[in-house]
Amino acid sequence: MLTEFREFLEKFNVIPIAVGLVLALAFAPLVDSVVNLILSVIGKVGGLDVNFDDWTPGDLPVGAFITALIGFILLAFIVFMIVKSIARAGARTTPAVTPDQALLEEIRDLLRTQR
Repeated sequence: MLTEFREFLEKFNVIPIAVGLVLALAFAPLVDSVVNLILSVIGKVGGLDVNFDDWTPGDLPVGAFITALIGFILLAFIVFMIVKSIARAGARTTPAVTPDQALLEEIRDLLRTQR
């Protein structure tokens, strides 16, 4: 049974998923504070009230939805920028040569010298 559990963990990459979830949960308050900061700056610069929580046209409580929607759009944009910058940084790095690749390069070089 323990062997099956270990195979399950390895097959579905449960550990990396759990680590990603924990990091995402730890990252959420930071992103929330950035979104709140951006909304506050927009409110101060534009002289607007960007908190729509109490806005209810007629009997429809749509203000909380509008505030959540603006927060989601800002959150998605921030995450997009972070992922884009990580991908750009990763594109500049060269992957390390594996032992198999080093051996193949050595064989290639030996074959070239035999010509």
